[in-house]
Amino acid sequence: MVQLNADECRVLGVLVEKAHTTPQQYPLTLNALLNGCNQKSSREPVTNLSEDDVLAAIDGLRSKQLAREAMMSGSRVAKFRHNARETLGVETPELVVLTELLLRGPQTLGELRGRASRMHNLDTLEQVQNILSGLAQRDEPMVRELPAEAGSRARKFTQLLAPQQHAAPSPATVQQHVAHAPQETGGLEQRVAELEHQVAELRKLLQQLQGQSTSSFHTAAD
Repeated sequence: MVQLNADECRVLGVLVEKAHTTPQQYPLTLNALLNGCNQKSSREPVTNLSEDDVLAAIDGLRSKQLAREAMMSGSRVAKFRHNARETLGVETPELVVLTELLLRGPQTLGELRGRASRMHNLDTLEQVQNILSGLAQRDEPMVRELPAEAGSRARKFTQLLAPQQHAAPSPATVQQHVAHAPQETGGLEQRVAELEHQVAELRKLLQQLQGQSTSSFHTAAD
């Protein structure tokens, strides 16, 4: 299966995204591609790539047949487009879901449907689930479901084209977090018990002060 580094992951994601969201500006110039890679919205992580970084990523994608330079009539500026649909053998709904995972990392079904729909309409969560299942069940899977996070029922999915771009916590890390949770709860219970003890002591002191005040009053009256 095709494997991408972090910069290739970002550049490919941007090429696919812009092809669907701003078709009038596609194929992309180097400057437009650079701005798309480094934009602060709809990206995780936010990057600060240079032109050289983007050009190196384009070269890498071209060697993997995932991008190419577009020859535009009358244009003096180099422009670039993706070949992801053909090279990866995916349909548009699969491509936009995969692109969201490339650009933002692990997401739930609801997040994927809402965000990928800006590129291509996805009617239901069931449709997104079917897309993910198809990508996961390929001979060379492109996505997988992540282990559930401690205290959460939300199912998240991640892409496998650039595994290091959004590395998920290992099962050992998740288990360690779960193992520590009771200890954290125990610490909270201890702090609550200490506060309750302090309140009880304050109440005793208040009662003693009230008793002394009453005694003084009766003495003065006599």
